[in-house]
Amino acid sequence: MAQQSSEAARRRGAYAKGLVRRQEILDAAIKVFARRGADRTSLRAIAQEVGVTHAALIHHFATLERLLVEVYEESARRLALQAPAPDVSPVEMMRLSAQRNRGVPGMVQLYTALVASALEEGHPAATKFASERFAAIRAALVEQIRACQEDGRIRPDLDAGQVAALIIAASDGLQTQSLLDPDVDHVGALGLLDRLLSEVPPRP
Repeated sequence: MAQQSSEAARRRGAYAKGLVRRQEILDAAIKVFARRGADRTSLRAIAQEVGVTHAALIHHFATLERLLVEVYEESARRLALQAPAPDVSPVEMMRLSAQRNRGVPGMVQLYTALVASALEEGHPAATKFASERFAAIRAALVEQIRACQEDGRIRPDLDAGQVAALIIAASDGLQTQSLLDPDVDHVGALGLLDRLLSEVPPRP
């Protein structure tokens, strides 16, 4: 019995150390991607810069795509912790989120690359990331939209699910356009969408 307890304790200790080491690698990888970008690196290059073996990186993250997903998710989690939830419209909330993302070097490009990969075959990690992210954001926006419809900030005759999908499409599309053309007025276009959603529908 004592031997079993000792073995269990040893396994728990090894597991805890593994989690700590994994987080250390992820923290270092975030810095590497911020400096080099997602399209100019590889698992071997990251392993070298982080100071671990290629085998160790594979053990913790399996593929470069899986590491890219976790770099984005961890960066997004940290940004969310830094920003209190403001009492703003759903469109404005997406704008503020995009603004925070632009403040992290390479984050918008990384997100765009992951979504593009999700549309191709053979990218399970990116596909799972994009599908789950869109579903979660739509669900959160639907709740917020319905609350805004109840207090008169968004037209009550609009379908909340469709509005949520439209807001995401507008925010992500404008974000991509602004990467290609800095003159695209991301803020102004989202502000226009906000006004359109709040306009009182014409009487029949």
